[in-house]
Amino acid sequence: QVHLVESGGGLVQAGGSLRLSCAASGRSFSSYAMGWFRQAPGKEREFVAVISWSGGRIYYADSVKGRFTISRDNAKNTVYLQMNSLKPEDTAVYYCAANRGYEFSPRTYDYWGQGTQVTVSS
Repeated sequence: QVHLVESGGGLVQAGGSLRLSCAASGRSFSSYAMGWFRQAPGKEREFVAVISWSGGRIYYADSVKGRFTISRDNAKNTVYLQMNSLKPEDTAVYYCAANRGYEFSPRTYDYWGQGTQVTVSS
């Protein structure tokens, strides 16, 4: 069992930055791939980024590539999402999730946080 808690969301102007954190508790955090997803009102939850258990493999959605950076600190049981050059279309609830495999579909993830709201004003 893995319990995830996101933090760091908020209101920011377009072009600004935010850093999301996802703290995990439970066993074997370092054996899980970690993903970030987001869901805007009226839209399906979408993939943002994933990082393998070791941090050696990383993948981003095209919409955030070059602007967002995912990283993890296994000693602190935490995964991060640094978001730069934010756009109004990045506005959504952001979720972190844990999965045994390196996956992109939210349907494959076993554990989810409660989400943190990110709002980007124009």
